[in-house]
Amino acid sequence: MNIQWAAFTPGAALAGGLLIGLAASAMVLFLGRIAGISGIVGALLQRASWRNRSQWGWRLAFTVGLLSAPLLWQLFAALPAIQLQAAPATIVLAGLLVGFGSRLGSGCTSGHGVCGIARLSMRSVVATLVFMATAALTVFLVRHALPLIAPGVSS
Repeated sequence: MNIQWAAFTPGAALAGGLLIGLAASAMVLFLGRIAGISGIVGALLQRASWRNRSQWGWRLAFTVGLLSAPLLWQLFAALPAIQLQAAPATIVLAGLLVGFGSRLGSGCTSGHGVCGIARLSMRSVVATLVFMATAALTVFLVRHALPLIAPGVSS
């Protein structure tokens, strides 16, 4: 493992964490809702939520805010270079698996890991531990086991 100290940005990480915490707190305080991204976007994409404009409006505003955040950040600092080290088909498959997993786990890392753990939800603690263990196992398999089984398949 090689640590790139030039990419170590604790200030930006702290600012990002504070903004996530502030947004999650504001959602609970002002809307009484959990800032779980998969639930917010998932409901926004369901046709039934289109009829309930009060639910649709805040979900759309939250999603637009998430998508516009990098554009706003560019006003203060350069965005990091995007480096995709996988084929497009692998990225699409990974995205589908993450979506399936968030539905299967009844939420994502923002809902369980940020909001659920803050509310001392044991279900969220367990879900977050499963997310993290699955991620660690996936990285291990792709980086170490897969090259032994199928050389040249992984980096």
